[in-house]
Amino acid sequence: MRKLKYHVATTVDGFIAREDGSFDCFMQERLVKESEHITDYLASFATYDTVLMGRRTYEVGLKQGVTDPYQTMETYVFSRLLKELPNPRVKLIADEAAGVVRQLKERPGKDIYLCGGGDLAAALFAEGLIDEVLIKLNPLLLGSGIPVSPRLRSATDLELLSTKVYKNGVLLLRYSVLPGSGMEKKSL
Repeated sequence: MRKLKYHVATTVDGFIAREDGSFDCFMQERLVKESEHITDYLASFATYDTVLMGRRTYEVGLKQGVTDPYQTMETYVFSRLLKELPNPRVKLIADEAAGVVRQLKERPGKDIYLCGGGDLAAALFAEGLIDEVLIKLNPLLLGSGIPVSPRLRSATDLELLSTKVYKNGVLLLRYSVLPGSGMEKKSL
C-alpha cells in the first residue's frame, strides 16, 4: 500500500504559514542562500505521483496565476466551498477526504504527498491515514499563524526515522506515525 506523507515546512513555533496563508517568511535570503534543503525537497518529488492539498493551500498559488502547481503529479484539492477549478487536470474533491484517500492509497503507484493543509492533515490524522510526517523545521519564530496540525482530535505519537541538518540551520525531521495513533476513538 502506498504511504501518505505529510511533508511540510514549519517554523520552530509550529506554523506552516502566516495567519493570512502567506509563506514568504520561508523565502528569506538567509534561508534560501544555502539551498541544499530546497534541492532535497525538489528531489523528493520523484518519490511521489500524487499530491493532496486543501483549498487554502491551493489558493496561495492560484493568487499568483498557478493553476496546476505539481504538473508531474496527479493533483487533488479538497474543498467544500469551491465549485470548480480553473485547470481540468486538477481534481476537486468535495466529498469527505478519508474515503478518497483510502482509495488512492490502495492504488498502485508511488507515495502520496500531503502538501500543506493543516485542517486536511488533522482530518486525515483522525482517520489514521497519514503514515509519515516530514517536517522541514526553519530557524524562524512567527508568534502566530496557521499551525502545522490545528485541531487534532487526539495526540499522535511519532517515531523518529531520520534527521538532517543543513548549513543554514534548517532541519529535516522524518517521523513515522505509530499505528493507531491520532485516530479518533469511535464509541461502540
